[in-house]
Amino acid sequence: MWNRLRNYYQKDAGQILLGVLMLICLAGALPRVYATDEVQYYAWLRSAWFDHDVNFANEYTRFAEMNPQAGIDKSLLMPNRIRPLTGLYGNIAPIGSALLWAPWFIVTDAGLHGLHAIGLAKNIPADGYSWPYQRAVCYASAIYAMLGILIIRQLAQTWTSRWSSTLATIGIWLASPLIYYMTIQMPFAHANGFFVTCCFVWCWWQTVLTPQRKSRWILLGIAAGMLYMVREQLILFMIMPAMSVGYVAWNALLTRQFTSLRPYAASIVLCALVAGFTVAPQFLAYKLVNGVAKPASEVSNKLNLCSPHAIDTLIDFDPSPEPLCGVGVEPVSITAWSRGALVWSPILLPAIIGLVGLARRHPRAGAPMLVAFLLQVWLNGAFGTTWHLSGAFGFRRFIECSPFFICGLAFLLDYLKTRIHPRVLIACVVALIAWNMGLIVNATLFNSLTNIRRGLTWPDVWRWQWELPVRMWQKGAGLFDRCRVLKNGCQ
Repeated sequence: MWNRLRNYYQKDAGQILLGVLMLICLAGALPRVYATDEVQYYAWLRSAWFDHDVNFANEYTRFAEMNPQAGIDKSLLMPNRIRPLTGLYGNIAPIGSALLWAPWFIVTDAGLHGLHAIGLAKNIPADGYSWPYQRAVCYASAIYAMLGILIIRQLAQTWTSRWSSTLATIGIWLASPLIYYMTIQMPFAHANGFFVTCCFVWCWWQTVLTPQRKSRWILLGIAAGMLYMVREQLILFMIMPAMSVGYVAWNALLTRQFTSLRPYAASIVLCALVAGFTVAPQFLAYKLVNGVAKPASEVSNKLNLCSPHAIDTLIDFDPSPEPLCGVGVEPVSITAWSRGALVWSPILLPAIIGLVGLARRHPRAGAPMLVAFLLQVWLNGAFGTTWHLSGAFGFRRFIECSPFFICGLAFLLDYLKTRIHPRVLIACVVALIAWNMGLIVNATLFNSLTNIRRGLTWPDVWRWQWELPVRMWQKGAGLFDRCRVLKNGCQ
């Protein structure tokens, strides 16, 4: 057995390292349903399984009682959230996360009822609100994301070395908001969104390699439908297979070899039908809650398709003068360089540079990824009132682009490791991970002092990060007290 383990380690030590890091992350996770977005994702599942309806009034009320400081009563339970056509409270969260959580939730419910039947765990209500249910969906999200990490690392090795793909995967995972939404605010859709994006990217690349296999296109259609149902904006990733088919069609036009298009015609129709069938439950959910089979107006009314804040989503060097506010907090003004993905997560800059390089060296792979990322930049810049994500940790709306960042960073590391000593590259990635971990601790344990989730204020950030070890030492055992780290951490 030990020989077998040693041989596997020598074959792929990076995967073992990822596995160890994943176990550490699970051990340190803080599973609970707390914030308004989390409650909306969760309410679909709890209401459907226990109440057999889409009336979320009891879910919203119960979570508002459990989490009185979360602002649920001032947002989800406001009269303007009632849909005039149905008389129901609205829910702007898609149903995809609830579908992914369902097996874990149902097994937990069955297990809890089984324990009650034999006289055990009577003090834990089997009501869909108690901690076993919440932890089930939280750990499900984390495990899905971990599977996505393994999938995309393997795919990145198509164009880069194993060493570079491993270091890039660890870097993007731990030096970006991905790790935060896998371990701290776990019921957000981002961990699930990352997973379905990794599955979609893998399915897309399989259709590029083997377009004649109908099964690949069926999987692509399922993955595309799940993209929309987990987070609607992810459907823009369909530009990737569209570009791949367009590339083949353009070559056929230039060479006049139109027979090369035959494998694609039926496959594209099949993929579209499967995607439509997969996504149909989402439009049924819209109809049941809103009275019309389309997303809630709270989302669509935010959009300005000119995307005036596209650059700001990367680096907000010239912030809007109007104050930015969140639920239950006083309006605050932000300063330059306080928001944006590259400000919060500097590792994304070399990743984007590498993605451009990948698009030049391997255009059939890198170009669709780059365009898909740019479409997300455009769409997120189009959210006129919430582009800044004030109150959130990092620029979380780019988490689903992490598969592209991993491939891009791996390509850049491959290029640099022949010019720079690999230990220097490892040290740079570790430094960026340490920076992100410092921000996470400041945003959770010491947010009342730093208010860091409202934006990075310079040079205060340097001071907060520098003083962090001292503050952690002073806090001592309190670091391991989940009840004190976050509200509802012990539910």
